[in-house]
Amino acid sequence: MEPITVKYKVLDPRAKTPAYATPGSAAADLCAVLDEPLTVQPMQRVLVPTGLAIELPGAHAVALVYARSGLSIKHGLCMANGVGVVDSDYRGELKVPMVNLGAEAYTIQPDGDLELINFAPINGMRGCYVSTDYTDQYLFVAGYHDGKLTVLRLKEDGSIGEITDEIYHKGLGSMAERNFRPHINCARMTHDNKYLLVADQGMDHVNVYRFDVEKGKVKLEDIIRSEMESAPRHIKISEDGRYIYILHELKCYIDVYEYADNNNDPTFEKIQTVELIKLTRGNTNSASAFSFSLDYNYLLSSIAGDNSVIVFDVDKKTGLLKKNFLLPISGEYPKDAEFFPDNKFLVSLNHESNTMTFFHIDLEHGTMIMNGPAMKVNMPNCILFHKLG
Repeated sequence: MEPITVKYKVLDPRAKTPAYATPGSAAADLCAVLDEPLTVQPMQRVLVPTGLAIELPGAHAVALVYARSGLSIKHGLCMANGVGVVDSDYRGELKVPMVNLGAEAYTIQPDGDLELINFAPINGMRGCYVSTDYTDQYLFVAGYHDGKLTVLRLKEDGSIGEITDEIYHKGLGSMAERNFRPHINCARMTHDNKYLLVADQGMDHVNVYRFDVEKGKVKLEDIIRSEMESAPRHIKISEDGRYIYILHELKCYIDVYEYADNNNDPTFEKIQTVELIKLTRGNTNSASAFSFSLDYNYLLSSIAGDNSVIVFDVDKKTGLLKKNFLLPISGEYPKDAEFFPDNKFLVSLNHESNTMTFFHIDLEHGTMIMNGPAMKVNMPNCILFHKLG
């Protein structure tokens, strides 16, 4: 591939010119330009300015911004969008969206260095999923290996406070491969900040906890039960908060529920079940990714084993899903997949083939065409998009 020339403009005299750290570096480093330290709480997203703007040579070029691996491995700090996409016609300041996925709070110093604010133990095995309530006062940690839900307080300065509640799921599951034990994989608040939905793959159900925002306590209110050996993996909530979508990993289907809260009496009425793919004897397929488009008009899931992606049209009024297309992703084990913000492209992260594959999609006609060769990425795991600037 022939090298291209990218012009840049210094918008802040403190900005550092992007530079390759070593002769073998895959990309040039971007540095932060800050007036004061920037605190990043767990699960908080921030935009970090660079003081630079770039000019790409034409519509055939795109700039991609990746996080350095050391930030995520050592500190849990990642790009909020997984990979930043800079359009060829964008001329504004480059601002990098960061998210703190750890149970530690950091401050980004004006020179770009990281300062650990604090970390907090969760009194259990390592968590696999973190989220916050809608007031950013509490952090929820889902423990896959020990089936433990931990609630921690978040302080105003961004530091993690004390544990306010902790609950171990109990019971005997139905799957030998999951050791017949609870395995919490996801915890999401309803949009009204009243109920915490906790998916348990080992027990095949979603626990509904009433959340006390004053005390940071949860109390079991209801249980949404799934089929045996279905393994509910991910929970998504519609833009208006009325509909709950639960993805089941092992039986490859989505349940759609209508949520309502009448005088503190929550109801979850199942209104639809849609299959991702026909299962056969000896099935080795499993659902993995689960993501809305930016406008919430489409919902996708990836299917490992079949190595495909399925896209549904979303009826915002009724919450119902309608299949748009199911097509292969040209890789092995699509761990995650995501729409580009314009709904014209889609990317798949293929964990076992160590690739990212890109596709041009036509949602009106239900087609997907591979857009260029696969990009080599070592064991890609998660991706989100957020336009820079």
